[in-house]
Amino acid sequence: MIANLNYYWRLVATGGCFVAFGIGGLALSTFVFPALLMTPRKTRAARARWLIHQSFRLFMGMMEFVGIMRFEVFGAERLRNCGKMLVLASHPTLVDVVALLSLMPQANCVVKRALWNNPFLGGVVRAADYVSNSEPESLIDDCATDLANGQPLIVFPEGTRTRPGKPLHFQRGAAYIVLRSGAPILPVLIHCTPSTLTKSERWYQIPSRRFHLRVDVLEPVAADRWISKDAPQAVAARRLTLLLETYFTKELECHGRLANAQA
Repeated sequence: MIANLNYYWRLVATGGCFVAFGIGGLALSTFVFPALLMTPRKTRAARARWLIHQSFRLFMGMMEFVGIMRFEVFGAERLRNCGKMLVLASHPTLVDVVALLSLMPQANCVVKRALWNNPFLGGVVRAADYVSNSEPESLIDDCATDLANGQPLIVFPEGTRTRPGKPLHFQRGAAYIVLRSGAPILPVLIHCTPSTLTKSERWYQIPSRRFHLRVDVLEPVAADRWISKDAPQAVAARRLTLLLETYFTKELECHGRLANAQA
């Protein structure tokens, strides 16, 4: 009986959190971010990103408070002080970017073009001036420019959420950003136990118990560690992508055992 009550409470709470997230995004887009138009243009995006950071901190805290999840972060100070770094992260759940932005006051990230016209989140991504993936030919340059300006950039190398039980498959976009910018890489491992909010799951397909979201922020890695200066760019990008896949696979296996033991 207690287990059933807990399950249905988490189901209702999960739905409530998603509704609150949508309403919060709409409120920011309608009432808060338009006021930023009266602020200097050069600081407008930074102010919007700080507001998003604070809002996502509140949202993550709310999900913990109502018992949906347990959120743990190891190495959070590296995320708070990672200006001009390319943050490469694994991507097991829908809330990964929310979790990372809740820890990073001034991060940029690559977002799907569809979000720019979303009635709930469109105003949010436009105000923050996130990088759109709508124009692949300019995407790499946009990312390199933002990194050169001193802001950290979040990229999920897989391009979509990880398929549970399947090997990692990285796109080459992250490698091209590394090659173009020369920015240091900050690897971030995200684990979710039990698995939930994957690409193939609806929000209401919740696990039998609250999930444990664990974020491990590793030591920064110099870009030239994996880059061959003599190789053509296409060859270097292909090689770097394979090396990143191997590195993340190994580290996820190692840290995943710790996450499962503590879940």
